[in-house]
Amino acid sequence: PPSPIPPPRPSRRREAYLSATYAELPHAMEKTEAKKPTPASPLFSFSNPSASFGFGFGAAPGPPPPPLPPAVEVLLSEESPVAAGNLEPVVVDDSLSIYKGRVNTSDVFGVKNSDLVPGKYEGGLKLWEGSLDLVKTLNSDIKDDRLLMEGKHVLELGCGHGLPGIYAGLKGAGLVHFQDFNAEVLRCLTIPNVKANLLKKSSQGTSTSRSIGFYAGDWSEIDKLLLCGDAVQDKITNLRTENEGYRGYDIILMAETVYALDSLPSLYRLVKKCLHYPSGVVYMAGKKHYFGVGGGTRQFLRLVREDGAMQSDLLAEVTDGSSNVREVWKFSFK
Repeated sequence: PPSPIPPPRPSRRREAYLSATYAELPHAMEKTEAKKPTPASPLFSFSNPSASFGFGFGAAPGPPPPPLPPAVEVLLSEESPVAAGNLEPVVVDDSLSIYKGRVNTSDVFGVKNSDLVPGKYEGGLKLWEGSLDLVKTLNSDIKDDRLLMEGKHVLELGCGHGLPGIYAGLKGAGLVHFQDFNAEVLRCLTIPNVKANLLKKSSQGTSTSRSIGFYAGDWSEIDKLLLCGDAVQDKITNLRTENEGYRGYDIILMAETVYALDSLPSLYRLVKKCLHYPSGVVYMAGKKHYFGVGGGTRQFLRLVREDGAMQSDLLAEVTDGSSNVREVWKFSFK
């Protein structure tokens, strides 16, 4: 009789998926054992759980992702009144608090109980822990004379509430640009927060940013609207710019932007394209691992080290038990 047909070998994609899944199990078990018996809420919630992974094993292929929104500048005058009257303070230290609004996801996007809707909403209405970690790290570095903010050009990527960028403005940055995937987040949350902090301080005669801008769009396209680096940096990134007067940003801030594995290359390319060479610095805050979505600070760190153009320094590690281990990193050109 003919020999039995051997079972089909799993595809490389499935093998990679299974390998990544099993690799995360020890971390997940450690995290579970360290917790109290009370079950913790998931790090991310999706409006369509089946769409969060997109592997589609044993299921019909889903609809294609929606097209990326166009990269646009959002004007200060385009503020939405959704967050009006909902301000609450966030304490940085004994002498400084930053005020932020509170906006319901369903009021803006028509989505309930969701942190992410792939291609539509990227979590900008929620205040993530990394944003506060980043502000506190900046505050510590300024107090210890490790960072000078006065007069600097600052960009906050994936800003959401915009607290790190607002903090930079309060500390005298000469220019602050805020970027988020969603224009709605900028209109409903970022701009009201900026007005409540920076513009209020300016009207009272306190020194604040001379220039503020808001930009919405995907990291793969938003560079068209942002400041690009100078000619020396372009040699490193194999890019050319026609306007050598654009020196790029002295400081790039980003909190909780490294959660999605597939977006890390475009994020890193954008950082290198917009950061001033050779003295620009990047402050990045985020979780060590984002279970369920594949990204994390260590995944981004691997990308940086493989590229070899920048050096990295761990500034802070937070293990307060409220979430997965969080980190703050600093990157600069070698």
